[in-house]
Order: sequence, then structure tokens, then C-alpha cells
Amino acid sequence: MTFSRLLLVLILTLIIYGCKNKATGDYKYTNELIKESSPYLLQHAHNPVNWKPWSKETLVQAKKEDRPIIISVGYSSCHWCHVMAHESFEDEEVAQLMNDNFINIKIDREERPDVDQVYMNAVQLMNNGHGGWPLNVIALPDGRPFYGGTYYTKEQWTETLKKTLHLFKNERERTEEFANRLREGIKQVSLIEPVKNTEAVSDSTLTSMFGNWKKFWDRENGGLIGDQKFMMPGHYEFLLRLGVQNNDKETLEYVKHTLDIIALRGVYDHVGGGFYRYSTDSKWKIPHFEKMLYDNAQLVSMYAKAYSYFGEELYLERIEETLDFIEREMTSPEGLFYTALDADSDGEEGKYYIWTTEELQKILGEDFNLFSGYYSANNNGLWEEGKYVLQQGNLKDDFIQQHSLTPEDFEKKTELWKKVLLEERQKRIKPGLDNKALASWNGLMIKAYVDAYKVSQNESYLKKAERAMSFILDNFIDNEGEIYHSYISGKTSISGFADDYAYIAKACISLYEVTFNTAYLSKAKDLTDKAINLFPDEKTGLFYYSHEENLISGVIKVDDGVIPSPNSVMADNLFKLSHYFDDTSYKERAVKMLLVIRGDMEKYGGSYSNWGQLLLNNLKPFYEIVIVGGGAKEKTLKLYKKYIPNAVFAGSVTDNNMPLLQNRFVEGKTYIYVCRNRVCKLPVTEVEKAVSQLE
Repeated sequence: MTFSRLLLVLILTLIIYGCKNKATGDYKYTNELIKESSPYLLQHAHNPVNWKPWSKETLVQAKKEDRPIIISVGYSSCHWCHVMAHESFEDEEVAQLMNDNFINIKIDREERPDVDQVYMNAVQLMNNGHGGWPLNVIALPDGRPFYGGTYYTKEQWTETLKKTLHLFKNERERTEEFANRLREGIKQVSLIEPVKNTEAVSDSTLTSMFGNWKKFWDRENGGLIGDQKFMMPGHYEFLLRLGVQNNDKETLEYVKHTLDIIALRGVYDHVGGGFYRYSTDSKWKIPHFEKMLYDNAQLVSMYAKAYSYFGEELYLERIEETLDFIEREMTSPEGLFYTALDADSDGEEGKYYIWTTEELQKILGEDFNLFSGYYSANNNGLWEEGKYVLQQGNLKDDFIQQHSLTPEDFEKKTELWKKVLLEERQKRIKPGLDNKALASWNGLMIKAYVDAYKVSQNESYLKKAERAMSFILDNFIDNEGEIYHSYISGKTSISGFADDYAYIAKACISLYEVTFNTAYLSKAKDLTDKAINLFPDEKTGLFYYSHEENLISGVIKVDDGVIPSPNSVMADNLFKLSHYFDDTSYKERAVKMLLVIRGDMEKYGGSYSNWGQLLLNNLKPFYEIVIVGGGAKEKTLKLYKKYIPNAVFAGSVTDNNMPLLQNRFVEGKTYIYVCRNRVCKLPVTEVEKAVSQLE
């Protein structure tokens, strides 16, 4: 073979095998992430970067070789994570710089929220409170961070690597000093001072909390003032309750206005149901197109509570459509709920969800003008380059009246429009699905199904909630009663975090309240007791987020962001379990937890909205509603049509020895008891009379 021919063969070989060989599935590069189950980590398993998962062994290697660590955190549906991966982590030149000089750890923030939280705290301390994903941190061999940020271009990332490497090699003492100060700062972030036992909950906390929060309300567009809008359902769940209990019409109007706008504008998927992650503008028109399980779960719960008070049919419609979406696209064969749908498809953000007028005209024909008026396929819904994000410009009844339509005919039209557009959309390349199931987020979704069942009385919702919970209780919990965090491809992994225990226990309490199956209540108690043993901070009564030994700092999560904090949920569970099991120690711990974060509640308002629920439980009347007798479930369902946020429900169709139920069963009768602190008013047989006994 001649040299020129040999050279040609070598060139062709490099062309063929320089990337994945589609015929054989071979890749040029494969790193240790190939052994992981996380969809996000597997996205990086064929990067030229020698990625490793977070593990004790990896950290030992970094110390042994005295190499700095790159800790890169993201998640599968994160748009800018994909961009940085393509620009930097798939680049051989960048990869060589990383591989030659660093130990490279890639983390799925949904799998390891504890690791993410520690290094997010570090980045926020280094960047005046700013953080986000992708999260990229440079740390010393023992994990102490000394540099960090979020998204970097290839040029910025290369420069950052060179600069930090120089600091590590040539200014080690100065770098160590900074890392020590930063570690102390991280510890301070989670440091919460205990309170004196003589202190008590007071109205002043509620007054300060509400006053500092109210200043940030966007009264025109709903939500909070800002160029971007997150849905924050916990905010409106608390404000709805506060408005009702204080008879505060201004607050109730603000809540309803916000919920109307979220339901009508572009942050809701008007074709397929479900909510996107957030709005990129101040008017809720153009979304960031991720669909997260936790958002949709909490919004279903929020709209269920709002429907029970306002009676707005739009809210019930959004609940039903969102749960149709969950069933169609985010439910596993086992009945569990998947984590997320990507914002991107076919290399573009939002491509799966947006429309051009040409597409809509072709699909809808003569109905296009009517459709475009209702769903804003006009300047109101214009995104960019002739692409439209559908949004409902008017309430349905107003639109029907304006166009002299009958409700029946318009209902048929909208059903047909959604059907044909969904069918057309499903022909497109779909967004990536993160098909792991997280215990915590499944707990939120189970509770959402229960809340939807309460107001709709749709039995299928209860069945789906019970099916998911049955699988979790059978497969996520080991012989020691400890819960696993993640499930994918038939396997559980990762020891559970405080929110796994808190959210599953809360879902169990919710299921008990609609089934009166005491096994759910017992499991809620077991999980709470296990969390008390695993995660205690005895000084404050709060719970650490995890018991990971390799972190540079413990994490105590107390603020309620887009997801309620595990501590606020745990405190709420403890408060309710104290009523069910007549255990004052549970309530005492819940109140102690509330008191230690009281100062932050007063300063930061909405960031502690779920704690606000517990505050109201202690400041306002709180009831035990007990329904006993053969018709208990029927009467309970009637009660659930009412908005009653300040009560626990207990019941039985037979005699029962639970503390709240003892000596209350009368053969042939069904009585409703309205009680406070186990002191009950005269039992009644009619739901309306029971409701009238509530102050």
C-alpha cells in the first residue's frame, strides 16, 4: 500500500470514528458518567471531559493528587447548561485543559440538591447574591471553593480555568485563605440562632411579614414587580388564606387578578395543558419553555384551593387540562411522575410549542381569524421572527358575548382547535424528557391529585394518587424505614433528603384526609420520626437537609422559594400530626421551628410564605373536623367543596380508637364534630351547620 493511500485510509477512519458511529453505537469518548442513571449525567457521558460523579472516592483522588476540582452542576432541561456543554465541554481543546489540570465532577442538581445548595451559596457569596444554572465552581482538593459563576462562553471558561490554575499553583496560600473565609461564609448562611423558650408567636410577625411583602406586589400585571415572573404558588395559597381569614378584599383581588393572568397568558400551554417554568417578561407573555413537575403540581393544588373559594370555572379547567398533560406526558408505567420536559427541541428553545400564522391558517382554515382573536396569534402573542406564543386574550364568557356566539358552539370549537393543534404538534420533534422520578416531587404531585379530587370529585384523580403512593411505599423505603430519593429504570438510588421525608409525609396526610385509611397517617408519622432521627439540629429544632459527610458545610434550608422548604413542610406536618396523635411534643417542636426563623419572616415576607401558613395556624382559630358514621365519606366530600384551610379532617365509617375518633361512633348516624384543641361543639348532621360553627 502506497503512503498516499495509507494516509487516505487514516483520514477516512478519523472522519468515520471521530464522532459517534451510528451503526455500532461507538463513541470517540466515554467517561465515568456512563455508569450513572441520571438523564442529565448521561448527556455528558460522551464528552471528551473526564467527568466523574460526586463520590467519596473522587474527593479522595483529588486530595491524593493535590489537584483542584471543577464542580459543574446542572439539570437535563436547563437551556444554558446545554449551550455551555456544546461550546465548552464537547470541545477537545477545552477538555484537555480540564483533564490535564483538574478533577472534573458533574452533578445533576435534582439528584444532589444538597451539593448544589452548598456550592450555590458559595457562588452567591462571590457574586453579590447572583447565581443560577449551569453552576460552575473551582474548589481546592478538599472541596473548599475559591472561584465560581454560572454560564461562561468558551473563551470566558478557558480564561477562567487558566486564571484559577495560576492562583492554585502560584498563590496557594492566598487561595487557601480566601477559601477558608468563603467556607465560613457558607456556614453562616445556614447558621440559625436558637430562641428562648419563653418567647411566643405574635401578631407583630404577621404584620411585618405582610407589610414588607406587599411593597413588591405588581398590581397591574400580577405577581411581584420584576422583569421576569415566577409563578410562586405558595405565595398565593398563603395570601388567599390570609385574605379570607382577615376579610381583606384588597388582598383577595390581588390574588385573583394574579391567578387569572397566569391562567390566561403565555406561561400556560393552551394546546396541551400544563405550565411552563417562568415568564421571561413582566407580563407573563413569553415563557421559558421548561415544564417542571414541581411547578405543575403546586399550581394544581393552588388552583384547586382558589376554585373552592372563588368558584372560577377557568381554574377548574386549568386543573383538568394540566392533569391530562401529566397523565399523557409525565406519568411512568408504574404510575410515578417524571421530573421535567426540556425547553429545547430540535436545537431550539420553544420550537415544539410555538406557531406561525401560516401553520395556523393551514390547520384551522376559516376558523383562523376567530382563533387568532381568542388565542392572540397577533401582535399580543408575537415572540420573534413571525413566531407566536398562544395566550388567551379574554375570559371565555366575554369573548363569546363579543362575537355573538353560543357557549355550546364555542366550546365545541375550542375543543376541536386544541385537538387538531395537539395532533399536529405531536408530529414535531419532542422536547427531551427527564424520566427519573424523585420522591419529593412525586409527593407534591400526589398531593396535587388529592387537592384536585377534593374540588372535582373525580375518582380517577384519587386512584392515580393512591397508585403512585402505593408504589413509593413499596419500593422507595428500605427495611430500616429510610427513603430513597430517586427512581429510574427499575432502580432506586441516593439516600433521601429532608424534603423527601417531608413531602411524602405531607402527601400521606392528604391521602388520609380523603380516604380515612389510617395506614397513611401511620406512615406519615413513621417518616416524620425517621427524619427527626436522621437530620436533627437539636439547638433549633430544625432539620439539616442531608447527612452527607463529604460536604464542607451542613445545609439547613428554611426559605420557601419556588418549592416550599423542607423545614416549613416538616413543621406543618408536625403541627397536624400533633392533632391526630395527641402528641404535644410535635406541636412544641413545630412552634420552636417557627420562632427561630421569625426574624427572617418579618424581613423577607414572601420568601417564607409556607411558614406563614403555620403562623396563621397559631394566631387564628384552627379546628379538628371529625366525621364519624356510615355516611362519613359523602359528607366529607361535601365539606371539601368549601374553602376550609384552617383545619385537619379525621373520620371513620366504623368505631375507631384514634384520639380524635374515640367514643364518637353512633350506630345508624353520621355526625360532624367541629372542635378546637379537642374541645368540641355540639355534633351536627348537616354540612352547612358544621360550616357555620367555624368562626
